[in-house]
Amino acid sequence: MSAVAWIAVGSLTVWVWLLLGQGFFWRTDQRLPGRREDPSRWPSVAVVVPARDEAEVLPTSLPSLLAQDYPGDAEIILVDDCSGDGTGDLARALSERYAGLPLTVVTPGEPEPGWTGKLWALRHGMAQARRRKPEFLLLTDADIAHEPDSLRELVTAAGTEAAGGFDLVSQMARLRVTSTWERLLVPAFVYFFGQLYPFRRVNGTGSRTTAAAGGCVLLRAGAAERAGIPESIRQAVIDDVSLARAVRRSGGRIWLGLADRVDSVRPYPRLSDLWRMVARSAYAQLRHSPTMLAGTVLGLALVYVVPPVTLVTGLLTGDPVAAVAGGAAWAVMAGTYMPMLGYYRQSFWLAPLLPFTAVLYLLMTVDSAVQHYRGLGAAWKGRTYARPEAAPEP
Repeated sequence: MSAVAWIAVGSLTVWVWLLLGQGFFWRTDQRLPGRREDPSRWPSVAVVVPARDEAEVLPTSLPSLLAQDYPGDAEIILVDDCSGDGTGDLARALSERYAGLPLTVVTPGEPEPGWTGKLWALRHGMAQARRRKPEFLLLTDADIAHEPDSLRELVTAAGTEAAGGFDLVSQMARLRVTSTWERLLVPAFVYFFGQLYPFRRVNGTGSRTTAAAGGCVLLRAGAAERAGIPESIRQAVIDDVSLARAVRRSGGRIWLGLADRVDSVRPYPRLSDLWRMVARSAYAQLRHSPTMLAGTVLGLALVYVVPPVTLVTGLLTGDPVAAVAGGAAWAVMAGTYMPMLGYYRQSFWLAPLLPFTAVLYLLMTVDSAVQHYRGLGAAWKGRTYARPEAAPEP
């Protein structure tokens, strides 16, 4: 066989393994269980919302929290993280307009050294909540809208601690897919996340694969204290995965799945918007390692670029093995992407474009590394985080 054929066969082999051996990452059936029997006593919940310059999205997201149909005691604590757009005042006005769950707005000031902004805000929101000793904390981003029964369903899914329930229940909110770039890139973003952290493995007993989706995390208060959250992860840029790891290290049980009734309302209409969203933390995901970056580039090229390239090369050079193996790998790739496109209600004709989308994500990752070595680190809403050292145990 030719060298091109061997490369094509190698890529096909990788795709067969991904299809069958990577926790069935391509399936989209990890959802909250169907409605179960209500608990005999509804636990108290504090909803903590870190918010920095979120006046654009709060009129959509905050009323959905205020309107939660929850039978137990619940309150909302919005942490105004030094916003310059009137986020805190807008939150108070929305609370007066819509009523519903009680709302408290707190302002912690600028983060102390060693803290990322979101975790600094969560620290103050959680400290405010703990004064009332809630049994659960719902950590949810300011751009996340919840259906009226969202909190009820999350608490029901968590179950009771005595019955071996979950200490952390997280849902990956359904992201917005309206613009052309959102349709091309957003389903792929969730697909790649699932490939890296297969939900079935995350949810398996004794699994070492650990992750969460930071937009919607229901956390048992006792588990947060045992894991030292948020102090133990105060420097984390990718705070959701770090949070899940801290909970699991402390002996907690976690669950992660796709959301049906929790949605992100933040728009990403242009390629530049999505580019910044990915590039701000992609190199942190690789632990700022040049070796891991090189391996990621080579891996993405083998898995996503090789199939179409070897198919075309095989057809042009009359190499049937390269053409068949490359085409088969591309077909498997597209087939595994279709369930995610279905979840996002997008056309299956986007599936063959996944190699192009993967190249864009590869370039975003490389750009993330370039920005890091230029001293810009992970930039978000006017703050830049250089490479953090490992946070000491509290």
